[in-house]
Amino acid sequence: MIKEKLSFTCDVLLSHQQLACCDCYCGIPHQGKNVLIYSNKETQRKPLLLTGHHGDISAMTFGKRSSPVTLCSASSEYIIIWDIQACQKRQEEGKLAAGTVIGTLLGNVVHLSFCSDDELVAVCSGTTIYVLNSKVWDLKTGAVFYQSFVLGGSPLLSVLFLEEEEQLITGSTDGQMWCFSFDDDYKCHLVKKMDLQKMEKRYEMRQDTLSQPQDVAEQLVANKVEISKPVIQMASCGSFAEIQFGQEIDNSWFCVGSSNGLYVVELATSELLMVLYFKDNPTLNMTMAGSWSICVGSDKSMIVLVSSLFTPCVVLLELCLSNLRRTREEGGSGFSVFPSSPPLLESPLNAELKRKEPSHPKKKGGIKEKPLVFHSKVKSSGYNTTPRMTMFSAQTNAQKKTSPKKSMKHLGLLHSNYPEDSAAPTEPHTALNIANKQVSCLQYSGDGKKILCGLGDRSVLLYNSCLTGSPTAYIGHDKPVTSVSWSLCRQWWLSAAEDLSLRIWTKSTSEPAIILGDTMFSKPIRGAQFYYLDKFLVLTSGPSIYLYLYNVDLTRDDVKRYKQRSIIKLASCLTPSASDITALSAVNDFLSDIVLVSCSDRSIQVLDMNKGAVGSVLPDAHSRAIHCITQNKGSTFTSQAPESYNLFLTSAVTDGVKMWDLRTMRCVRRYENHVNLCHACSSAISPCGRFIASGSEDKCAYVYDIRASTYLHKLQRHSDTVLSVAFNPATPELLTGTLDGKLRLFQSSTGSHLSHDTSAAVLCISNVTA
Repeated sequence: MIKEKLSFTCDVLLSHQQLACCDCYCGIPHQGKNVLIYSNKETQRKPLLLTGHHGDISAMTFGKRSSPVTLCSASSEYIIIWDIQACQKRQEEGKLAAGTVIGTLLGNVVHLSFCSDDELVAVCSGTTIYVLNSKVWDLKTGAVFYQSFVLGGSPLLSVLFLEEEEQLITGSTDGQMWCFSFDDDYKCHLVKKMDLQKMEKRYEMRQDTLSQPQDVAEQLVANKVEISKPVIQMASCGSFAEIQFGQEIDNSWFCVGSSNGLYVVELATSELLMVLYFKDNPTLNMTMAGSWSICVGSDKSMIVLVSSLFTPCVVLLELCLSNLRRTREEGGSGFSVFPSSPPLLESPLNAELKRKEPSHPKKKGGIKEKPLVFHSKVKSSGYNTTPRMTMFSAQTNAQKKTSPKKSMKHLGLLHSNYPEDSAAPTEPHTALNIANKQVSCLQYSGDGKKILCGLGDRSVLLYNSCLTGSPTAYIGHDKPVTSVSWSLCRQWWLSAAEDLSLRIWTKSTSEPAIILGDTMFSKPIRGAQFYYLDKFLVLTSGPSIYLYLYNVDLTRDDVKRYKQRSIIKLASCLTPSASDITALSAVNDFLSDIVLVSCSDRSIQVLDMNKGAVGSVLPDAHSRAIHCITQNKGSTFTSQAPESYNLFLTSAVTDGVKMWDLRTMRCVRRYENHVNLCHACSSAISPCGRFIASGSEDKCAYVYDIRASTYLHKLQRHSDTVLSVAFNPATPELLTGTLDGKLRLFQSSTGSHLSHDTSAAVLCISNVTA
């Protein structure tokens, strides 16, 4: 992994001085005023000596172009540009190597930097930045485009600009890193803040968990001595961009040189991919670093020039990061939301609900009583009916009756296809005050025509998607509603509450068709929904997940009208861990064996319902317990790549939103611009799979591009904390619910809406046997 190519013993300590390193050469000061240039590929070659400075050299850097190789060196008197190939040629001819002075008397220079085409040099001296040999940059006004607030109490040491992502990262002496994004108007937005020390703890915990039990791993991490992690130098790993998992996620990596080693950070997830410690390589002539110069080589290697912190020593290292692909991909469980084989014979998914057959009395012997007529039924004499006042008239508009078995009930309208290229729904359309209690949960029906709102006042409201007209209220819970779910057929829906009960409702009556409660559960139901194409109900209570078979029967007996005729039966019960389950997610729009749950121990459990067992466990997924899991379920009005359905989101207080890939059970991106410090703010994925919405405690809702960590839009002017968000599956609309009981509907400026045009439309129907 680490190979020491050269080691130099210097005459002075170079612990806090900018050294120079590129793919082919490295440069270090010699005797204060001179520069020695070594070849990285021909280590036995005699170094090139550059002379010309009258004072001690304080900073140097190589240009970014491969040919010609240019070096800039700085002292308090001169800023000199050197052409390395030309200087080598003059040395071979027996002449003295010479450079070009481009600046004089600029003070104590601490940092140098070339632009992308090596035509400009930025010189940092004191509180001033000088641009020398300017030909392109706009220096007419000399104005500051952006000045940040005070980021921290420690000095800033390094800056890294990522051109492709248009992001700027700065690091400090206490290991803090701030990532900013640039807009077209040169305004900066803080995208994320990273703590190198906390990232290292999470990395060590993951590594130790692979070889030790979790409690032992936590104890090992707690017993380690903490040292300072200054961000001395940062460098982009742009040439490794092809080393990524999945075409839909673009991951950017960068390296951080600190005092004890090199840290490889994945910017999308704010997590460490690898740490190369000096202590793990006892053959190196380096224990603590004072300065770094990092260069990504052309052969997928990294050339690093490191100066010792306490001794006058400089080491040239070659780091091979090609096995990062294997590190990134190994360990995956290979799960997919789509089943690869039919259910097993003993699978809980094969359970069926046995319906009771009507009981007939046994036949008794003897002669039965027979009717006096040949018909089984006798027509009424008509004494109790009203006399007919009109004469007989022929019926001329008779229509042929359709067979009840072939009748079809239209459960949806004609909808235009979901516009995949539409903008995010950010235009305010409707605002509605529905209650004085919080909007705990929201869900659209599959056709996008109805909305379920679970409220903190123990009720469930059913709205039209346009939020017009009076809603239908369903009352029966004794405590706040925690979750609502539509059935796939859209004929019934369920609600679960803090009162340890679950109820299934229908449109035809205000009374629930099924009630689960009466001390059936000892703890509140944290998640409940329809599953497996409406075949099952899946719910969680305490540490267990329950799978129920059910049959909704709406018929009523006038004598025993309060007796529930619907049937429900427990098909399976699974307890994945001893910790309580905090969130649940499963796909109901198509057959899937996978159910995702999160537990209070901060873990994510992948349950294989085909086997009725835990398929995979991801410990310490967040720093706090997860309160929301959201899968990419798509919509019947649009289609996505099959791989996209393996993405899911998790939300936790103080830890933002993370996106995971089920195929590898790794975090692939992180979103943390929104504020979530105490409330259970939910998140949602748009039907097209391009946007993510999240609630926030700063009275805003945030819309993210799923491919980038920075937010696209900040939907402001909410009256309180945004708790719930939901996308319309049929049209680009976003619905938000707040802590004080208000709904707001946002539409896309370029999206299409419900239409009755039969051209280029999708007819959403469901066959129902009469």
